Amino acid sequence: QVQLVESGGGLVQAGGSLRLSCAASIRAFSIDTMGWYRRAPGKQRELVAVITDGGTTNYADAVKGRFTISRLNAENTVFLQMNSLKPEDTAGYYCYADLNGLRRWGQGTQVTVSS
Repeated sequence: QVQLVESGGGLVQAGGSLRLSCAASIRAFSIDTMGWYRRAPGKQRELVAVITDGGTTNYADAVKGRFTISRLNAENTVFLQMNSLKPEDTAGYYCYADLNGLRRWGQGTQVTVSS
């Protein structure tokens, strides 16, 4: 069973930075698309950033220019570098990985940005 383990969330002041990591428990298979969603209290889930196995990226308008998604294919790990954080970035962040047509999810990590 594939598991995704996230780390890197926490509390930061507005303008600060955090780096989220998400590592898949498998090494023998190549994961297709990986990405990050977030969900803030009282709001719908929002796709934050996506990266394909070829390195093509896409971002939500709200984070363009501030967040950077990257991955290490050899380790099936995806990262989300978050700079210039704003209070509205406060949310639970969830990584996902698409493998063999199925989507796996991480357990989520909380990011809280204080003003």
